[in-house]
Amino acid sequence: MKFNQNFNDVSDNYLFAEVAERVAKYTAENPDKTVLKLGIGDVTLPLAPEVIKDLHAGVHDMFVKSTFKGYGPYEGYAFLRDKIRGYYSSFGVELDNSEIFVSDGAKSDLGNILDIFSADNTVLVPDPVYPVYVDTNLMAGRKVIYADANEENGFLPMPDPEVEADIIYICSPNNPTGAAYDREQLKAWVDYALEKDAVILYDAAYECFISEDNLVRSIFQVAGAKKCAIEFCSFSKMAGFTGTRCGYTVISHELERDGVSANKLWLRRQSTKFNGVPYIVQKGAAAVFSEEGQRQIKANLEYYKNNARLIAQCMDELGIWYTGGKNSPYIWLKCPNGMGSWEFFDYLLHNAQVVGTPGAGFGKNGEGYFRLTAFGSTEVTKEAVERIKSLLK
Repeated sequence: MKFNQNFNDVSDNYLFAEVAERVAKYTAENPDKTVLKLGIGDVTLPLAPEVIKDLHAGVHDMFVKSTFKGYGPYEGYAFLRDKIRGYYSSFGVELDNSEIFVSDGAKSDLGNILDIFSADNTVLVPDPVYPVYVDTNLMAGRKVIYADANEENGFLPMPDPEVEADIIYICSPNNPTGAAYDREQLKAWVDYALEKDAVILYDAAYECFISEDNLVRSIFQVAGAKKCAIEFCSFSKMAGFTGTRCGYTVISHELERDGVSANKLWLRRQSTKFNGVPYIVQKGAAAVFSEEGQRQIKANLEYYKNNARLIAQCMDELGIWYTGGKNSPYIWLKCPNGMGSWEFFDYLLHNAQVVGTPGAGFGKNGEGYFRLTAFGSTEVTKEAVERIKSLLK
C-alpha cells in the first residue's frame, strides 16, 4: 500500500489557517481590543426571506408521502435547472437543461472536474490565484505553470502564444484581486484555447457583482467559448449559500475532443461519485430566481457593493493603488511604504486591530499586496475604514 505522494507537494499550512492562528494569538494577548475582520470572503447577511420560505416548503414536502423525495437526479432537479437556464437566457446565453449540472458548490466542482482530464495535461493558472486551482492539480501530479498577473497588466494576464497549456483557469471577477476581464480580453483567451486545443475552466462565482456594461456575466457570451470552456458558478456569493451549499457547472454539448463529449464524461463521473444536492437545498436555490427572490438578493448584493465602495474610497483618499471594488467584493491593494504582505498584516492587526488577507498567500506575485473583503457588516466596514485612515494618513 502506498499513499499519494503528490500530497507532499502541497503546503501543509493553508493560508486562512495561518491568518486565524495569528489573530487568535493577538486576541488572547489583548482581550481588551476589538478586532474587525475583513479577511475571509464569507457572507454575513442571512438568507433572503423568499429562499427561507421555499426551504421550509421543501422540508414540508419531505414530511408528506406524496411529495417525499428520495434519491434525486445526479445532475439536479429539472425545476432548478429550468431556472438556471432562464437566468442564462436573461443575458443572452441559450442552454439546454442537459448542459447544466447542480452541485454542492463551485469549489467542489473545480477540483472534481479534474477527474475527466488526463494526469499528463499541463495546467496554466494566473499568479496570484485562488489556492484550490493549484493544490488540486498538484495532488493529481499535474505540471502547473503560471501566467504573470501584476500591477502593470492590472492583474489581468493575457495569453502568450509561446506557452503550451492544456487546462486554463480563469476567474473573472477575480479572487483575490477583484479584477475582471472585458469581452475582448476573454475573446483572446477563447481564441488561444481553441488554437491550443485547450479547455478553459472558468470560475464565474462572482459574476453577480458585475455592473459595468463592457463586462460579461458568462464566458459563453463570447463566440466560440462553448467549444473550449466549462463554467462554474455558485449560490454562495450570489445568495449567501456559503453554509447551505449549492452551485452549478455548465458543460456545452459542443465541447468535444477526439470525438469524446466532456458533458457525457462529467455526467458519468457525477453518477459514479456524487449522489446530488439535497432536494430541500435545491428548492431554496430555485427561489433565488423568482421575481421576489431576485429583488431581495439584489438588495443584499447592493449592501456588499456599498461596503466595497467605502473601502475603495478609503484607498482613494490615502492614495493607495488597488484593483477591485467595482465589479467585485474584493479590494486588492498595494501594501503602503513597501511593506511585505505579512508585514502589513501584522502592522494592521497590531496597530488598528483590522484583519485582511496577505497577498503572498495567493502566490509569489501576491507579495507586497493585500486583500480586503466587503462581506462584513456595514458597521464593521465603516469602523475598519476609519481605523485604516487614522493609521495610514
